Amino acid sequence: MTGFRDANSIEAGSQPADDPETAPSSDDGVGGGAPPGAKQEAPEISCSAGLANWLLANACSIVFTSYQTGQVFFVGVMPNGSLSFHQRNFQRAMGLWTDPAAQSLYMSSLFQLWRFENMLRPGEVANANHDKCYIPRQSFVTGDVDAHDIGVDTDGRIIFVNTAYSCLAVPDPVYSFRPLWKPPFITKLVAEDRCHLNGLAMKAGQPRYVTAVCRSDVLNGWRDRRAEGGMIMDVADDTVLTENLSMPHSPRLYQDQLYVLDSGRGNLCRIDRTTGTAEAVAFCPGFLRGLAFQNDHAIVGLSLPRDRSFSGLDLDGTLQEKDADPWCGIQIVDLKSGSIVAWIRLTGGIRELFDVAVLQKTRCPMALGFVGDDIRKTIRFSDDFATFRRPAPDGS
Repeated sequence: MTGFRDANSIEAGSQPADDPETAPSSDDGVGGGAPPGAKQEAPEISCSAGLANWLLANACSIVFTSYQTGQVFFVGVMPNGSLSFHQRNFQRAMGLWTDPAAQSLYMSSLFQLWRFENMLRPGEVANANHDKCYIPRQSFVTGDVDAHDIGVDTDGRIIFVNTAYSCLAVPDPVYSFRPLWKPPFITKLVAEDRCHLNGLAMKAGQPRYVTAVCRSDVLNGWRDRRAEGGMIMDVADDTVLTENLSMPHSPRLYQDQLYVLDSGRGNLCRIDRTTGTAEAVAFCPGFLRGLAFQNDHAIVGLSLPRDRSFSGLDLDGTLQEKDADPWCGIQIVDLKSGSIVAWIRLTGGIRELFDVAVLQKTRCPMALGFVGDDIRKTIRFSDDFATFRRPAPDGS
């Protein structure tokens, strides 16, 4: 399948940091982008020389979100071997989840949960370059509940971290959401962002671990406890694995090991699930959010520290000790050595990322937005008829 306009894709070859490519921005209307009237500075993107080869060798592509600018980036490799950065706009694009076949992609945003589906059949391409084309097929309107991480359980239900109401929740056909679980120390479900519940790790299709900045039970109580007291909880029995982290985010299970981003210290950590001990795997120079895995590598999202919300953290001192500037971008970490093997760096208008996901067996992905004729004129239908129950001949 060909013929889509692809104004939001760029090619950025293996560029050094001093020779960046600039990604275009667009207003995708429904679902948004930046707030109406906001002026966005176009980001500049630079990449390590080996990023394209790493993606090809590991048979994957990457998608990441920037809630600060309301953008979603799909990173892949074009047929000519150059990198492709395809961008779409959704207001406060946040958590990501994808199935192992990378056919479905879910995302939380300002007041909606989105389900995208790859519309291409095996062997089809879009614009002669893209082997996956994601189109928004379903939206659940939750209102602004500050949804963070997102997952899908074995029943196909979306489970999301409802940060404003300090709980895990699922969408509901009648209500804005239906609560699923809350920390036992939260005494009331109210939009006060008491402990800053933010991260979710799924295990065998069920929610298993969550992260929170602290165990506060008062309005915005977490803001005074950012430096320490960061928690990982096991939702299976409400036990606390550790409270020794600093603003933790993005708990994930990989090869039956629990990893987390100790964001206030800039560390990717491996957590002993028996003792709660955190082992630092790698230091990445930024406030860390967004974590995915591929072939014994961790893909980590980095953001620039925010003056007020992220000030007074150990990260500041570590950056000073290492004589390093903070990054906004993606770093790929070898889990065995802790070394950074490939990277993406963003400068200009983008200062903060939230989540990253791996698209398995995908070379060059793209997505349809809401501006222009593509989404209106792109129609695919199933070869299989839906179940039809014929009425009785007598009309009963």
